[in-house]
Amino acid sequence: MAEATFAEIDALVGPATPHFAYQLRARIRQLVLDLPEDDPVRRYAEEKMELLDRLGYASSKAHDGGREPRSRPGWSGLPSTAPVDEPLPHRR
Repeated sequence: MAEATFAEIDALVGPATPHFAYQLRARIRQLVLDLPEDDPVRRYAEEKMELLDRLGYASSKAHDGGREPRSRPGWSGLPSTAPVDEPLPHRR
């Protein structure tokens, strides 16, 4: 397997959605598994894997654009309105 790069990590994380967050996290983990722990690409990948873990408990990345107000009509009917920076709590 070719050596992992920042660009490869970004290409995997960029289009991520909550539905595929864990599959992408597993792919990134596999991509950097053999890199030394102090490798900058591995550290970057670990940060992105944490983001993907939070995204798995969210409904969007919500880092592009503004947030919808919770007072918006119909908001309470959405099953999950959690953005990645405030994901739903993990189920144990």
